[in-house]
Amino acid sequence: MKEVLTPPETLQAAVAAGRAKVALQRRPLRMLLMTMLAGAYIAMGGILSVTAGFGLPEASAGNPALQRLVSGATFPVGLILVVVLGAELFTGNNAMLVPGALRRQYAWGWVWSNWILVWAGNFIGALAFTCLMVWMPGLTAADPWHSAVISIAEAKVSMPWLTVFLKGIGANWFVCAAVWLAMSSRSMAGKMLGCWFPVMAFVVLGYEHCIANMFFIPAGMLEGAHVTISQMFTANLIPATLGNIVGGALLVGAVHTYLHR
Repeated sequence: MKEVLTPPETLQAAVAAGRAKVALQRRPLRMLLMTMLAGAYIAMGGILSVTAGFGLPEASAGNPALQRLVSGATFPVGLILVVVLGAELFTGNNAMLVPGALRRQYAWGWVWSNWILVWAGNFIGALAFTCLMVWMPGLTAADPWHSAVISIAEAKVSMPWLTVFLKGIGANWFVCAAVWLAMSSRSMAGKMLGCWFPVMAFVVLGYEHCIANMFFIPAGMLEGAHVTISQMFTANLIPATLGNIVGGALLVGAVHTYLHR
């Protein structure tokens, strides 16, 4: 058995995965748990990237790219856990459900409902992990991490709406490309590397991933960032989510369906 699928074979695997994700909606408790786990996994990557990336302030002061590079190199653990352990991630599903819908394997209504339910479950999981495993144990209570999470949260709600939207497109183009690469490999190492390189790239480039921001913004708010709940949604999560949908559904799911059908 070959270790790497061809692009048409990967597309067929995506169609099969989409059918499974639609069927999962008939098992709401199982789906809720899988969505919460995905949110928690991404939050794990988030706190690891903050701890590692902002833990070298003196070295980063003279090397502006160092913090981003270290954060980018550590953040992908979240998506690796999602892909290998089989959790349900909103941004990955933006691409995975499109091929089956375009091939009329299931109605678009199932796609919209999946995205809404998975987004909500991811938020619950990310928020729970942030409160219970980051804030309460005091992982970001001391500087430089305390100041870092506050500045990250405030910066994410300070950008123009269009900027967040465009950065959201970029983020999920990379993330869904990572999911596609991982799906094309049958080996554990191939799946991990497929996740690692594109996700590292989107973090280094500073794009906006709505599920990651479900960790970064609440983490900063819990440490005292001047960010309201309304700002979190209207200034970041909504435009980032819409951009993520475009980047994943259109630039990965739809494009690869057209190219390799």
